[in-house]
Amino acid sequence: MELARTYRIQTERLVLRCYQPGDAPGLHQAITRSIDHLRPWLPWVQQEPKALEARISLVRIFRGQFDLGLDYAFGIFDREEKEIIGSTGLHTRIGKNAREIGYWISVDHIGKGYATEAVGALIRIAFDIEGLTRIEIRCAPDNIRSQHVPEKLGFRMEGIIKRSLNDNIVDTMIWSLEKKDYEQSPIRYKLLEAFDMMGRPILLP
Repeated sequence: MELARTYRIQTERLVLRCYQPGDAPGLHQAITRSIDHLRPWLPWVQQEPKALEARISLVRIFRGQFDLGLDYAFGIFDREEKEIIGSTGLHTRIGKNAREIGYWISVDHIGKGYATEAVGALIRIAFDIEGLTRIEIRCAPDNIRSQHVPEKLGFRMEGIIKRSLNDNIVDTMIWSLEKKDYEQSPIRYKLLEAFDMMGRPILLP
């Protein structure tokens, strides 16, 4: 079990933070509006729509996993935290000292560069604060918008997992970024602020 140091991240336009119970209605609204947009790419959307009560339970699970060091889901908010723009996370399913970054953006906010901004911030946190050595991003070959994120951030495409494996709904591209490559990347100098669970700064511009 590896406890996260970073609970809140502020970028130029966004706030990324662990979910709180009060975020459930906003998350519910963002997902419900985006079902048709997300359904072709994300397996969990095949179970949508869900009731608000189910979303409340999910947010509680997100926060519990975060606090226990089991998985790290972050809500993506505007800087005033009035709206949930999407969700991202450092997911623990690929082994020690490595994380998979997943992300989705609400249909109301696609095409604004928010996914790239959020993922770029998580990359800095992963390598500079959490001490990881490898990051992966997985997306469908036909999901061009999602592909642009790892491409812009300097990831290498390693291969494709066919959908017949792991019950995927589509083929899956695997992109990776190693720490040695990150250290030569402009992402390393991305300006952001990061805070621990007590609100104390752990990374400043």
